[in-house]
Amino acid sequence: MLNAVSEDKKRLLFLGGIAGALLPFLLFIVGVAWIALSGAPDERGFWPILILALATGLFLARDKKQYCEAVIDGMSERLVMIMIVAWTLASIIGILMSITGLVEGLSWLASQANLGGRGMIVASFLICCAVAISTGSSFATILICGPILYPSAGMLGADLPTLAGAILAGATFGDCIAPISDTTIAAATSQNTDIAGTVLSRLKYVIPVGVVALVAYYFFGSSVAGAVAIIAPQGSPRGLPMLLVPILIIYLFLRRKHLMHGLLAGLCFGVILGLVLGLLSPGQLLSLDLNNFTAKSFVIDGVNRAVGISFFTILLMGLVGALKASGLLDRLVGFASQHSTTEASGEWWIVGTVSAAVLLTTHSVVAILMSGDFANSTGEDAQIHPYRRANLLSMVVCIFPFLLPYFIPVILMSNTTVLGPEYNLASVSPIAVGLHNFVAWGLLAMVLIAVVFGYGRASKKLQGRNDNRELTN
Repeated sequence: MLNAVSEDKKRLLFLGGIAGALLPFLLFIVGVAWIALSGAPDERGFWPILILALATGLFLARDKKQYCEAVIDGMSERLVMIMIVAWTLASIIGILMSITGLVEGLSWLASQANLGGRGMIVASFLICCAVAISTGSSFATILICGPILYPSAGMLGADLPTLAGAILAGATFGDCIAPISDTTIAAATSQNTDIAGTVLSRLKYVIPVGVVALVAYYFFGSSVAGAVAIIAPQGSPRGLPMLLVPILIIYLFLRRKHLMHGLLAGLCFGVILGLVLGLLSPGQLLSLDLNNFTAKSFVIDGVNRAVGISFFTILLMGLVGALKASGLLDRLVGFASQHSTTEASGEWWIVGTVSAAVLLTTHSVVAILMSGDFANSTGEDAQIHPYRRANLLSMVVCIFPFLLPYFIPVILMSNTTVLGPEYNLASVSPIAVGLHNFVAWGLLAMVLIAVVFGYGRASKKLQGRNDNRELTN
């Protein structure tokens, strides 16, 4: 009894109990959904909502000091800093890929094949897969490829909802499988395992999904009858050598180099390659505006792009820290441990928990960070391999944010099609965009197949072995 009382004293208590602990998250969800559905899916716009949610939590907390300490603890987790470093360097690399003409090079390849509407849908999907794997960012892929591919393929007669879904699907595929993707890094790190092994073990899940999606876009991606084949800008092959940058990064990760090592080496190599080939000018690397006392650089642009998502994550992890301090997640772990008697039941708990987390936070990486400890504990009790746990986490968080119309990626893609009327093309609604994302639907089916039928499940259990490798090895 004394131990139970002592344990209760350690917990952060809220007015209204569990409802009080969850109310700040409810406020956050309503605010984010309102902003996103209003057509402004910018993480910076979510900052005031998060500040209000944190303030609400402070008001409801019985011990204000304990609440503040729990919020700071959540914000200062090492994984949060790892993700901020990853976002910053990956964003800079994404900007570099854009200004050196990688997308134009890939578009040039597609144009040389003289593709019609159906072919351009398939080509758009493949191009977005390549860009997403290169940048590790679904957001960057949509922002870079959408304004180029949507009007280009649309004017060649591609069915517009299918085209928009194909662009988003390519971004989804890359986000799920790229070694430099934030979801890949977060999932592997949260399960204390290495990125290279996690990605290699994920191929058996994601490659079949990508192949099925490719075939589906070919057969369902019909051309619009009577479309005027206006030839869009053909691009240039000059940027194609920049594909060597993601190849180098992937190679370094496969050699189990540190996350920061791989990203920094890839960035430096990309800068040198761009300068040598004349794709990058010294002024783009750094220029000084002495009249306005400012400096300009694609590096600065990349850092600025990462600021919104970084502070969004820091604030949101503060809310998660308070929820953890309430003991609610610990009780969930204990309950799941008692009911996870097999690998399959443990996997159901992991899938259900991270699904709830991503729907609760509307943020893939925070959902992984929020449910990572739970997946670790439950997975070890059920003897689920760390690679398997990391892959389930990654696949689940690449489903809902790319299907549901109130998540940023779907709305971002829909907003990209708003440019359509300038080319006499209709825009596509968020609902239609999500419905035509065949990769996300395929991942949903794959997760169900993996858990229900055991596809990809390790035949040999851990048996007390520690197969984990630290990210810093």
